[in-house]
Amino acid sequence: MKLTSTTKNLKTKTGKHQKKDKINERKGKPLKKDNKTKETKQEKKEGTNPAYFPYFKDNYCPPECACYGRVVQCSDKGVEKVPYGIPYNSRYVLLMNNRIDSIQLDLLNEYLSMEFLVLSNNRLTDGSIEGAFEGIPALRRLYLDRNLLESVPTDLPASLEELRLDDNHLNVMSEGAWAHCPGLLVLSLSNNSLGNGNDTLPASVLSPLGSLRTLSLDRNRLASVPLGLPLSIRELYLRGNLIQKFPGEAFMGTSELVILDLSANWLTNHGLLRESLVNATHLESLNLEGNQLKKVPRHLPSSLKTLNLEGNLISSVGKASFLHLPHLEHLGLASNKIARVALGAFRALPVLHQLDLCHNALNQVPRQLPRGLHSVALTHNKIHSVPRDAFCWGGSDPGLSSLVLVQLEHNLIDLGHLDAKAFHCLRGFQVVHFY
Repeated sequence: MKLTSTTKNLKTKTGKHQKKDKINERKGKPLKKDNKTKETKQEKKEGTNPAYFPYFKDNYCPPECACYGRVVQCSDKGVEKVPYGIPYNSRYVLLMNNRIDSIQLDLLNEYLSMEFLVLSNNRLTDGSIEGAFEGIPALRRLYLDRNLLESVPTDLPASLEELRLDDNHLNVMSEGAWAHCPGLLVLSLSNNSLGNGNDTLPASVLSPLGSLRTLSLDRNRLASVPLGLPLSIRELYLRGNLIQKFPGEAFMGTSELVILDLSANWLTNHGLLRESLVNATHLESLNLEGNQLKKVPRHLPSSLKTLNLEGNLISSVGKASFLHLPHLEHLGLASNKIARVALGAFRALPVLHQLDLCHNALNQVPRQLPRGLHSVALTHNKIHSVPRDAFCWGGSDPGLSSLVLVQLEHNLIDLGHLDAKAFHCLRGFQVVHFY
């Protein structure tokens, strides 16, 4: 902690007087009352302003805040500046939902223990935070979401592990912004204007972040998946952009990617190439909901466990559509235009547990559904028949099915003409829902 000469002088004097007062108190002597007078004379002599004790002392709490140990809660107070007197030993400082429009120069440099700083939903601009955070040596988490920033700060501390800049006006990002915080693990940039609608981020702009694990670029204006992303990324969120293409150069080498969300974009089958996901050999969850796909994409990683293709333009499912996805457990095909499913199209999915085909144009239940299926949703189709080999197939004694839920509501089924043998392998009548 840095102290002015006045502050040092006062601390020394205060310490001596406190010690002497305690001795006099034990002896029953009255306490001297001239401390304040002496201090004031000394301050006048030195020509400095009086220090406002007990401000910045470890056991003090600003009147605008509530303090719980080393957590200082100053949120929702309507303050326009960072409150004066937040103790230097604070670890968590919460200042969200105020009207703070600037951070006093060098104000935060004395907070050597601060790990988490929340400035969400204020009025901070690029110029008002310049140089404000670089002097906080222990800062790990910084929340600047819902402010008025137009570019990523370029003076972030090296200790930073999580940065949230969602809901700003960001439209510029340079590689230099990340040079000082290579240990960043979580970066959230959702709800901004990155990409400007006809472009993507500069190639390899995020390459200095070699430890990055989670990157969120939801609801920006990216026209393509950024190139040269760090191979360390495990979760990548790109929902609600203008993406038409996933280039093979997105990952230049084997990626650790596990979760990829590309929902609510403009992807077509031509935009997902053979090389698009060739380096995503660990990918387990792929969300392609709400795009412009007309067929089930080919060349998907065989490691997939969850695939969401809901809300596209798929009209049929071919026999080879899922041949190379042996680990797939959850498949979403709802809200497409599927009218035809080839015989045994889902049979190639040995561990499929959940299948959703709601809101399509099917006129019968698909045949030879996987044996291990637990639930199948077929509501809001045009189904009028259930083939004998839809649920129960594989010879004269197929054994009991694993199905526990079959949803057939809102279809054209005439219960009087149903073939009872189509359901003989199911565990009970409660499994099938017609209404």
